[in-house]
Amino acid sequence: MTATIPAAVHAARPPGPPAVVLDDVTRTYRSRSGKVDALRGVSHAFASKTFTAIMGPSGSGKSTLMQIAAGLDRPTRGRVRVAGTDLAGLNRTTLTRLRREMMGFVFQQYNLLDALTAYDNVALPARLAGRRPDRAEVIAALDQVGLHGLARRRPPELSGGQQQRVAIARALHARPAVLFADEPTGALDRHAGRDVLELLRNLVDAPVTHGVAQTVVMVTHDPLAASYADSVLFLADGRVVGQMERSDPARIGARMAELEPVR
Repeated sequence: MTATIPAAVHAARPPGPPAVVLDDVTRTYRSRSGKVDALRGVSHAFASKTFTAIMGPSGSGKSTLMQIAAGLDRPTRGRVRVAGTDLAGLNRTTLTRLRREMMGFVFQQYNLLDALTAYDNVALPARLAGRRPDRAEVIAALDQVGLHGLARRRPPELSGGQQQRVAIARALHARPAVLFADEPTGALDRHAGRDVLELLRNLVDAPVTHGVAQTVVMVTHDPLAASYADSVLFLADGRVVGQMERSDPARIGARMAELEPVR
């Protein structure tokens, strides 16, 4: 991955209405050794049409924050709102429907089915939800991530970077308001990782289509990956300990070094 950062990252972005709001969120887990506070009173608003990277040392609460923000886990205390909807009052079925309609997910592992084509992998969530996929929309999602002409390829016939693009197309097919990405470049080489980061950057910068302003929230340990974001949110010991706007890899890496525990 090269150190070239898109110019759009350095341009000031007007604030938009929040896509996700965490209000005094605490998440406590209980174990044999006692309780563990993975998050401690976290409050943050992720503005619509922005790209935010979440960073912090191991055990700082990054993944827990993403799971809470995406409704994959419930806070012990506090509230979460996605696109204005308070998740606290939703039952399991309604919450699942909201995630399906409003959120997309991309992980380090692509989670594609090798027996299915790229087209069928993208269309699969709609089919599982009991809907008949619109062929033109599936092809458009693949074209959007740079996979024109590869709809009939199966994952083993694609490179790692291309497989991650299929996973992103699958997430985008439902036109989510928020795309959550957990270490999306972790399994890629530098070149493929750069391509995926530029794709995520371009999704946020692109004009609003179908009434959806794309918001990206990404967990990463890589300062270069984080430099593609509009802002970097730093966590330590379950708390937000800082935020850095439109920064470069060196400054982000230096801040991360300050947060690492002394060994």
